[in-house]
Amino acid sequence: MSHFEHTSPRSAALPLDLDEAAHRCLVAGFDGATSVPDTLKELVDRGLGGVILFTRNIRDAAQVRRLTDELRAIRPDLLVAVDNEGGGIGHLVAAGAPEVPGSYSLGVVDDPNLTARCADALAAHLAGLGITASYAPVADLQHRPDNPIVRTRSFGADPALAARHLRAWITATEARSIASCAKHFPGHGGTVTDSHHGIAIDPRPYDELLVDLEPFRAAIAAGVPMLMSAHVVYPALDPNRPATLSRRILRDLLRHDLGFDGVLVSDALEMKAIAEQYGEAAGARIALAAGADQVIVAVGDLSVTVDCRDAVLDALRSGVLPQERIEEAAGRVRRLAERYATPPTADAADRDTADRDTGAGLEAARRAVRGRGVPSAVRGAHVVDLFPPPHPALNWGGEDLLTEVRAVDPTATGTAVTGECADPDALVEGIVRRCGAAPLVVATCDAGLHPWQVLLRDALLGRRPDAVRVDTGLPEGGALCSYGRGRVNLRAVAEVLAGV
Repeated sequence: MSHFEHTSPRSAALPLDLDEAAHRCLVAGFDGATSVPDTLKELVDRGLGGVILFTRNIRDAAQVRRLTDELRAIRPDLLVAVDNEGGGIGHLVAAGAPEVPGSYSLGVVDDPNLTARCADALAAHLAGLGITASYAPVADLQHRPDNPIVRTRSFGADPALAARHLRAWITATEARSIASCAKHFPGHGGTVTDSHHGIAIDPRPYDELLVDLEPFRAAIAAGVPMLMSAHVVYPALDPNRPATLSRRILRDLLRHDLGFDGVLVSDALEMKAIAEQYGEAAGARIALAAGADQVIVAVGDLSVTVDCRDAVLDALRSGVLPQERIEEAAGRVRRLAERYATPPTADAADRDTADRDTGAGLEAARRAVRGRGVPSAVRGAHVVDLFPPPHPALNWGGEDLLTEVRAVDPTATGTAVTGECADPDALVEGIVRRCGAAPLVVATCDAGLHPWQVLLRDALLGRRPDAVRVDTGLPEGGALCSYGRGRVNLRAVAEVLAGV
């Protein structure tokens, strides 16, 4: 086969260097934890820019290191990435991920050194697993109480506070030679829709959007090597397309006005804000043309990634997608890989991991708890924990407050409820009966977004006005607030309740 005969079955060949450049612009998810699928091997061999790991790929730490080693044996400069925000949001629980609170808790404490210690613990863990890129931290500002997706993933609503914690996080991650990624440009905190589920629109005027750019400016100044775009429409910036597909936002605003020259990666293309309006394949082509350097196809079905790849190759052949744009994007990805793709050896990573600060997360969670009017100790309580099921894209370990309370107070009992029930009156009656004369604790998580939680909480409080209310998301009037549902957040609240 000659240099110009590496063909897609659908049409004429591209030069191998351009074919490789197009593959550099893709990040693929895949199914499996113990072997690399043949289709993925082919994509990596042809130049795939990166892979993204999810819970479906994780069994334990040793297995993850074997998997990342196998991937890099195909091509050493492959970037291996994961979402690694902390706070119970992540995919490495089974691999022994450090327990750190979410970003909002860190913002409440407002100690950048402590934020750096938490970020360092996460980054050291990634290095030990052979993972070289982390799609974190979140740079969005949490503006709206009805925002369904940012919330405690954000450092807060204050741009200056977010900026100083982003700098701390990025610097600590960089020190471990892990690539960080600030997301979701130019900010997802002003929406009332989760872009995983539909079109998200931020209707604010231009001057109100400017505040959301400040954390991203700080991240760029701190040397963040990657930014991730938001699947959000900003009519004041571009009335026609979401940021991921908008030349005005990606090139004019981010590249020209903010001066970012690192790798710009899209959020996952299978999210409904893109997939239902454009389709993943068209989304890949439009995003790259608009200025993205890589597009993520996170689903495990590699045929979706192949369809996106083929759409990009076809657009290159037809001239719809300029060759110069793909070469520019691939060049940025190559530079990123030169800097980050090679992890430390397993032995070196073990030594580096040993010096991480394993206590930083619990310290931060304890310092973040805020309360008012809480009894000095609520021993032997019946704990009712109301919380939504895990987000399918973000995942988490399924932590519950009762487990953490029982760890410090074995006399506690309780009930965990993770969704709307068929007979709430019967549930409330059963809880009150089981509780008897014991103290009652009623915990909710983002109850304002989930009316079933409000219904159950208020019914329980009607029967037991003396119950202690706990908020495990953003504050909603409870006596205690953890500002997150990471395991350490829940443990910190449990300690206050038990008086330990």
